[in-house]
Amino acid sequence: MSILPIFIPHAGCPHQCVFCNQKKISGQSSATVQNAQRQIEKWLTWLKPSQDNEAAFYGGSFTGLEPQLQEDLLNLTDTLLENGSIGRVRCSTRPDYIDKPRLERLKKHAVTTVELGVQSLDPRVLLVAERGHTVEQVYEAMQLLKEQGFTTGMQLMVGMPEQSFASLQYTVAQTLALAPDLVRIYPLLVVKDTPLAQKYIEGSYTPLSLDEAVEQSAYAYRQFTEAGIRVIRIGLQADDELCTPGNILAGPFHPSMGELVKSRYLRDELTPQLNKLYLAGKRELTITCPKKLVSKLVGMKKCNLAYWRELFPTVQINIESNREQNEITISSLQ
Repeated sequence: MSILPIFIPHAGCPHQCVFCNQKKISGQSSATVQNAQRQIEKWLTWLKPSQDNEAAFYGGSFTGLEPQLQEDLLNLTDTLLENGSIGRVRCSTRPDYIDKPRLERLKKHAVTTVELGVQSLDPRVLLVAERGHTVEQVYEAMQLLKEQGFTTGMQLMVGMPEQSFASLQYTVAQTLALAPDLVRIYPLLVVKDTPLAQKYIEGSYTPLSLDEAVEQSAYAYRQFTEAGIRVIRIGLQADDELCTPGNILAGPFHPSMGELVKSRYLRDELTPQLNKLYLAGKRELTITCPKKLVSKLVGMKKCNLAYWRELFPTVQINIESNREQNEITISSLQ
């Protein structure tokens, strides 16, 4: 499956959250049918037509756009559906811009997935972030989306102002109760020309370190994964606009944030098992895994191996791949 992304930066949104500068994040400057058409034409030069492909409206609050603009944009994806370039459409929006008439419009144009920009389910964090919607509106939107048969997604942030680890844990627990089909996790960055950038410059906001963001994101990833909720993205897409020098002022940015988080998740999963074998007197252990997991187990710059060697200095730990194996196993040679 391939995604055909269509960015509509900051369009349809009645607020500027303290962290938001969609023009920097998306690399797009305006939400028009012409702009969307240009993006589609660009992606169609390499996209192989398939019913598994999906067009996705990103960046703004799609259901907050003027109704006619929504229709015009969805007419573009209708054409893609008709000619077989794609098989599905998704959009992102705000929880307070969900109601039955809006959802009827989406269904008419074969939109099957709606992602909500939730960020947090802690009322204090939402208030400080100037999100402009309430926790109750998130619950109401999720209920209505499920009743109308949509695949549901929630986008959450780590490291927001006034967001402690306990606050994040509360948000994760509430998200699990709402049971979305998919989740995105975004460690918060300080982007140029945002209210948050001014707070950072003044010293009233301190972003998470990279290690803190990885740890907290790995916690959320673990909870969602074990509950059967797909985590489809961790960290912002590292495109040319966002990565232009000077655009990111501070924060836990890494172009491979998802790899770092999944690697930390695996480390946290295996450490108790290794510790049990270590305490049992085992001194040579072999971790065997599918080939695709080797790099994650070793960790970036071998950080997981270094962590285990420091924790278990008398144990030799080997990592091997097995093409026939679908799970991770640990064996002891002595």
